[in-house]
Amino acid sequence: MKDRLHLLVIDPQNDFCDLPSEYLPIDPAGDAPRAPALPVAGAHDDMRRLAQLIERGRHGLTAITVTLDSHHRYHIAHPTFWVAADGGPVAPFTEITAADVRAARFLPRDPDARTRALAYLDALETAGRYRLMVWPVHCEIGTWGHNVHDDVRTAYNRWEDASLGVVAKIAKGSNPWTEHYSAVMAEVPDAGEPDTQLNRKLIDSLLASDRLYIAGEAGSHCVKATTEHIVEQFGGEVARLTLIEDCMSPVGGFEAQQQAFFERMRAAGVRFAKAADVTQELLVNAGR
Repeated sequence: MKDRLHLLVIDPQNDFCDLPSEYLPIDPAGDAPRAPALPVAGAHDDMRRLAQLIERGRHGLTAITVTLDSHHRYHIAHPTFWVAADGGPVAPFTEITAADVRAARFLPRDPDARTRALAYLDALETAGRYRLMVWPVHCEIGTWGHNVHDDVRTAYNRWEDASLGVVAKIAKGSNPWTEHYSAVMAEVPDAGEPDTQLNRKLIDSLLASDRLYIAGEAGSHCVKATTEHIVEQFGGEVARLTLIEDCMSPVGGFEAQQQAFFERMRAAGVRFAKAADVTQELLVNAGR
């Protein structure tokens, strides 16, 4: 009897991939190709390895879940939300703290948003997981950058055809008032917004597996945050989790955060494997 092997793919989206030119469509407004908004070095190769894993091992997989970073243009972690003290724009990759806002070094473009933004920053910093980072506008709903990497999508479409199944899609990040790195819950859940709170349905579907494989982008942020929350929810069952370490990469400048995350997960009992090893496990499961 086959084991229930579940693949969780975190945010395998164009905006996070360092795609070569042949993967880039031409912008209809001009002759230049579109470019990913927040490319992670190594992500394209990660996604190609992952696609090959799904392609070769699809008969051994019993479930696939894909999470999708899904933002609006106006978001507290985008430059569109903020203005600098001199009235100028705030550049991507600027960190903003509650102290910065109190000192008016950075302020919301909407003056009426200051109280709520401060409350958010205070709660975020108290939680201690992250400080607010202003990212380039990315994974905007309805854009090419929001779409899944072509090779991964093609591979999981073939899994759907072969298994007569559906790849579950989990959207996260559409609330403009909170960062939502983790697919399990937002960094600061909004009491009035169920989509930012603990996703019990997702956790229950993952708990139903005999083994959960995790891949995606980026290892320093959304993979990290999602896995940390899953470990909390799995409790003594963390040995069922496998991180596919050559199917994820860190955001540039955050390599130490991914490494520290890997070390914590190893210490917690999470298993690590390469894509080739996981492929063999899927092939064995397919033959049962």
